[in-house]
Amino acid sequence: MKSTMPYRGVPTPRNRPIVAGAIAAHPLAASRLWEEVIRSLWFDASYREERYAAIGILQARRYRAFRTPEILPLLRDLIVSGAWWDLVDGIATQTVGEILVGWPSLITPEMHRWSRDANLWIRRTAILSQNHAHLRTDETLLVVCIEASLADCDFFARKAIGWALREYAKVRPERVRALVDQWGERLSGLSRREALKHVGPSVE
Repeated sequence: MKSTMPYRGVPTPRNRPIVAGAIAAHPLAASRLWEEVIRSLWFDASYREERYAAIGILQARRYRAFRTPEILPLLRDLIVSGAWWDLVDGIATQTVGEILVGWPSLITPEMHRWSRDANLWIRRTAILSQNHAHLRTDETLLVVCIEASLADCDFFARKAIGWALREYAKVRPERVRALVDQWGERLSGLSRREALKHVGPSVE
């Protein structure tokens, strides 16, 4: 892990029940307080596990009603300041993805904007936002988000493209192969390998 923030060394299987216990013992009745707690844990963190705890509170089942389009500014702040895969990817695939499924007409245009953002991690979030959508994937949105980063040489942009396509290939392998062929040399070797990882040979 390339991180300037130190760890306490608590592994994830031990960290999760600690956070779950804290959530159960200290319920938050209002969305404003919930967001304040998340921001405080995140931005005042001295150890990385505190940010993992903030994500646990963000994604807790009991606070599902709080996860609405109104928290996109919060998510953006967490993503930009987190700026590494272990913090960003769960927010992208789970929280942003959940809100996108719930409010597609509102969030789809926002993902279009995020896909063209100057910040790599915001663009990566847009690309990964439908990783759990499967048959509900909006292919048009997926293509828009990927095409905006096709020329990006950064490893994390290329990996995100491949990962998103690999997930979509679980339900639409023929479409992923067609997209890979369509993009040709514009698609990096890394993205191509990831996209076709579990796609069988084409049938002529």
